[in-house]
Amino acid sequence: MIQYPSVRHRKIFRLKLPSHALVLGERTLVMGVLNVTPDSFSDGGHYLDADAAAAHAFEMESAGADILDIGGESTRPGSHGISAQEELARILPVLAKLSGRLTIPISVDTSKADVAAAAADGGAEIVNDVTALRLDPELATFAARRKLPLILMHMRGKPRTMQKTPFARDAVHNVSADLRRAVAVARRAGVAKSQIILDPGIGFGKSWAQSFDLLARLPELARLGHPLLVGPSRKTFIAQAIGQAPGQTVPAKDARAWGTAATVTAAILAGAHIVRVHDVAEMVQVVRVADAIADPKLRPVGPPSK
Repeated sequence: MIQYPSVRHRKIFRLKLPSHALVLGERTLVMGVLNVTPDSFSDGGHYLDADAAAAHAFEMESAGADILDIGGESTRPGSHGISAQEELARILPVLAKLSGRLTIPISVDTSKADVAAAAADGGAEIVNDVTALRLDPELATFAARRKLPLILMHMRGKPRTMQKTPFARDAVHNVSADLRRAVAVARRAGVAKSQIILDPGIGFGKSWAQSFDLLARLPELARLGHPLLVGPSRKTFIAQAIGQAPGQTVPAKDARAWGTAATVTAAILAGAHIVRVHDVAEMVQVVRVADAIADPKLRPVGPPSK
């Protein structure tokens, strides 16, 4: 009989949000991606309009998302940064439309303390920093002061050059070491250990092979003692595995959804607490089945299957 000890013994964490506590580990949570940008790698421009973005947020909530992650700045390979003012001009109108209506917690995908502060005032309850505090360490001070959970994602280099510079010889070792340093920065700023989530940054400054290696060796990152978030959705390493050409346009629904389903399943079986995805309705099904494979407590009870 196949055993999945990393999931069956997945540690339970409780995040304290301003509105309520969020339990991680009893089942895998689904974080829906809402890119309010013109240039994100997969859905750039689809939800730049605030009404379209809000409508999509409600669609993801109805489809079963547990968390909404809203971002106003693309961090795709080759992208250039934007000002805090421009970032806020994109996300604040959307937050205003969601305020008091969306029932799932909102995470703000930003690396700037000023943006996080304004987003929190607009209803965001989690901060998701793809630079793991390298761009703006004050983000940790803000999260500590407001007692918000902080997601620290590993990125080797910067978005503009991260896929052009030499990759680490051992991605898992590099990710572990860098995330330890990021956690230390957050802790010195006053962020509680129980409020920190770690993300290995699949595809961010890693080769295609290294992205697969990170998924396969995810239990090693669990030893860092924090809940794990994994975001493989629609990324280029999946395109390589299924034979898509690099740079091929990625429509909202395409063949990468099937490859994404495989990586989401792998992440769950390896111990991920949260998966960050674009195709929420489809991946909610994947998550529920993967959870049922990994954990007997999450299997449906009923008559024998035929």
